[in-house]
Amino acid sequence: MTCTAAGGNPPPSSSPSGTPNTSPSPSTSTSQPPATGCNGAAFCDGFESQTGSTVSGAWGLSYRDCQGTGTATVDTTVAHSGSKSVRIDGKAGYCNHVLVKPTKDLSGLGSVWYARFYVRHSTALPAAHVAFAALRDNADAGKDLRLGGQNSALQWNRESNDATLPAQSPAGVAQSRPLPTNTWNCVEFMVDGRGLLSTWLNGAAIPGLTVDGVPTPDIDQQWLATTWRPQVTDLRLGWESYGVGDDTLWFDDVAIGASRIGC
Repeated sequence: MTCTAAGGNPPPSSSPSGTPNTSPSPSTSTSQPPATGCNGAAFCDGFESQTGSTVSGAWGLSYRDCQGTGTATVDTTVAHSGSKSVRIDGKAGYCNHVLVKPTKDLSGLGSVWYARFYVRHSTALPAAHVAFAALRDNADAGKDLRLGGQNSALQWNRESNDATLPAQSPAGVAQSRPLPTNTWNCVEFMVDGRGLLSTWLNGAAIPGLTVDGVPTPDIDQQWLATTWRPQVTDLRLGWESYGVGDDTLWFDDVAIGASRIGC
């Protein structure tokens, strides 16, 4: 399948090894370029088609459960590629949520979802629970599967029963990674309807953010105590605070597909 970035052209062709072909394109189109590395994604966008400070077109605002004082704006001063990104001014306070989501219906993508996005943030992940990505899980009564942080490291969390991946023991947290500040980070994940999950940070797999179907103490033993067969239908990016934790984040070059897209 050829990926077409929202508001842009198809990405450059790839070599058999998966490395993007960087040869100049003969096209003379003046439309916005595709997001970096679409690689067959069903949705791929780098916010270049945004025309104002409020997200529109391929993106919409989402507050899910409640709205606080956080804001989401199109930023023309910071970008991973091109000249635009989305800036999230995330604020502390219980249920202070602000996110952006593709307006394209992705519910028919299938049982296996891969996502790739670039995120830059300014404040280290706090000890308290926060989230910067959420996916609606129709197999879990529409509750969210959330990617964020706790105890200063990345973690997954299930809204329905508050299970965490990894377990929030010292040994479990040690199997995760912090999210580096003041630099662009490539975050990738895979959610499989059979109950599997993988997560990569800047191309490296994170052991503590992996569900392989075999319960492992301090990692996914608690997660697998409840049967989990996810059916995700969307992806939202932004900030959810459940107590304390301000942060300013930028998102760019978002891609979602049925196979791994890469950084």
